[in-house]
Amino acid sequence: MASQSSIVSLLLLSLVVACNAGGIAIYWGQNGNEGSLVDTCAIGNYAFINVAFLMVFGNRQTPVLNLAGHCDLSINGCTGLSFDIKAC
Repeated sequence: MASQSSIVSLLLLSLVVACNAGGIAIYWGQNGNEGSLVDTCAIGNYAFINVAFLMVFGNRQTPVLNLAGHCDLSINGCTGLSFDIKAC
């Protein structure tokens, strides 16, 4: 019975590894001291980097993104992130 349990455990572990489970995901953009998005991606520590900080949303409101000084949406100042996103 113990060997069956070990086999099942190994099978599950191999599935997790094969599925790339356990990749680290972070949120970028809410801390002005965190560096650029390109720098964050270049480190190579993260499988997923979410750029998503909505300070206004829901109830049929127009969503408002807040990226803590990285850019200013109100003056179309986030177009520079296009390069960073492509680099990632």
